[in-house]
Amino acid sequence: MKNRVKIDYKWVIAAVSFLMVFVSLGFCSSAKSIFLKRITEALAVKRSVFSISDSCRYVTTSIVNLFFGTLIAKFGARKLIAAGFLSLIISTVLYAVGTQIWTFYIGGVFLGLGFSWTTTTIVGSVVGKWFKKGKGTVMGAVLASNGLGGALAVQILSPIIEQSTFSYRKAYWLVVAILVAVGVIVVGLFRNEPKKTEENAEQPSETKKDNARSWVGVPFQDVLKSKHFYVAAVCVFLAGFTLQGITGVSNPLMKDAGLDPAFVDSVMSINLLALTAFKFLTGFAYDKFGLRKVSFVCYTAAILAMFILSVITDSITGKVLAVTYAFVSTMALPLETVLIPIFAMDLFGEKPYNKVLGLFASINTAGYALGAPITNLCYDLTNSYNFAIYVCCGLMLVAVIALQYVFRASKNQRKSVENAD
Repeated sequence: MKNRVKIDYKWVIAAVSFLMVFVSLGFCSSAKSIFLKRITEALAVKRSVFSISDSCRYVTTSIVNLFFGTLIAKFGARKLIAAGFLSLIISTVLYAVGTQIWTFYIGGVFLGLGFSWTTTTIVGSVVGKWFKKGKGTVMGAVLASNGLGGALAVQILSPIIEQSTFSYRKAYWLVVAILVAVGVIVVGLFRNEPKKTEENAEQPSETKKDNARSWVGVPFQDVLKSKHFYVAAVCVFLAGFTLQGITGVSNPLMKDAGLDPAFVDSVMSINLLALTAFKFLTGFAYDKFGLRKVSFVCYTAAILAMFILSVITDSITGKVLAVTYAFVSTMALPLETVLIPIFAMDLFGEKPYNKVLGLFASINTAGYALGAPITNLCYDLTNSYNFAIYVCCGLMLVAVIALQYVFRASKNQRKSVENAD
């Protein structure tokens, strides 16, 4: 009887992964913008100068993810997660005590390091190892937690930040305490390998019968020789570049269009909550319909969302379009999170999974680092975001077409491997 009621430990892993993303992305990333005004005013620093800390974050994450496959093979997920929480704590402490701008730049480096080992990449690896069925649904549910975490963080931290000029430091110390508590729980409960299936977890070929979407894959050396790998990498880069560049300026764009700031903030709140639902639905839809159909929906939603932004005006129609954008854009944003691990697994299989996942995450983050600066440069040159929006729409259309070649080449490669077996 005891064996029948015993909880499968994979659900404990899913729960602690959910909690990890809820706190790391929710409190350290999704709520980051609420600190901007107070910090720059308190330290008399220009926002453009302060934003370099975000560049430090993205560059660090991009570089570290290049070596993700090697690091997780050497140290295991548990040690990397522990190092990730430690890095987030150091980053937040630096933000709390910093009086010079360089302190925030160093904090950005540690923030990027922490996100490398507590968010999308590590979750993709962990879910891929512990779950043989329904990987997309579980991954979507876990990564959706950052929307809930961000919504809670804003409610908790905003009143503290608004108390006085330097009260943002109190908010950061509260985040430190939360990170310490959650870090101890997550690392304490985490387990690198499923106990009963440890040997099977190391042999991807045995999972093929469990899930039609899982396959053995090819050696990493063969991945690097595949043309469709590089085409897929470009598509992953373009997703990060365009989505980070355009969604990052959606708030000021709507305000520049004349919409009431309070209304715009409400739209952004709707966007954050809707993102939670659509991340989960994206993972679920992958398990039901496959990567080709889901990615087409996400890329098409990105194009539609960007077009909507370009025609928003201060009118009833403009307000309706703004709310529409809040929902449509969330259908595209899983391209930056949920679909990164799924692309790696679905296109190239389980053998090279961790290394391909690290590369895709690195390339996607490199797109983040370039997207926002180039979009804002276009605004400085043209006094409008529309030129950047139209260019990004074109780039995403190119990505949609290129992905059809990727899916076809991957399918042929998979057939060759399975026929050889």
